[in-house]
Amino acid sequence: MSVPTIAPGRARDAAGTIGVVLVDDHAMVRQGLRSVLEREADLRIVGEASSSPQALAVVASTRPDVVLLDLRLSPSSDNEGIDLCARLHEAHPEVALLVLTTVIDDQLVLEAIHRGARGYVVKEVDTSELVRAIRAVNRGESAFDSRSAAAMVRGINSESAAENRQLTDREQDVLRLLARGMSNRGIGKQLFISETTAKFHVGNILRKLQVSRRAEAVYVASKEGFI
Repeated sequence: MSVPTIAPGRARDAAGTIGVVLVDDHAMVRQGLRSVLEREADLRIVGEASSSPQALAVVASTRPDVVLLDLRLSPSSDNEGIDLCARLHEAHPEVALLVLTTVIDDQLVLEAIHRGARGYVVKEVDTSELVRAIRAVNRGESAFDSRSAAAMVRGINSESAAENRQLTDREQDVLRLLARGMSNRGIGKQLFISETTAKFHVGNILRKLQVSRRAEAVYVASKEGFI
């Protein structure tokens, strides 16, 4: 395991420069990033790390403006980078976290943002786009390449759809009676509500489960664990 690289002093002390820490388990990737990014007059690499413990130590010592974080820090764990993102954000909320990774997944992009990342870009982006992303998150803005932006939108839509499928306690009561083959009138009598109200709840259940018939609702609900 490589030894963390730490530049002395506070990263943002250098006038007009953005202090950056590189977190990636591949030394060659870090070397390549350092070579490319330090061509920019306003960017300065102040530290490197290849693991979570190193990253926490380096960021605490250098207090950079931006951390470039790979999510895949260990072949044995897909969650290490996400967990590190959360820990860094909690310990250093003033530091802008920018995910730079090969992993592109709808829910992973959302999870990274929920855990404190200000941006998410894939390693295939060109240098100019990466530099723009670093500058953007340093300004407090969000930054996404086209693929991660699309993934985030899909993730949000999927999350919203999942929330919309959640049934209320009353709807679950109605669903259980639907599973017993009861009519709207029977459901109403059982739950001490009007037939019209029972029909309203049944309609909501069909809409949320995206089906058109009562039998389909029971089948889908059973398959997805609602009943």
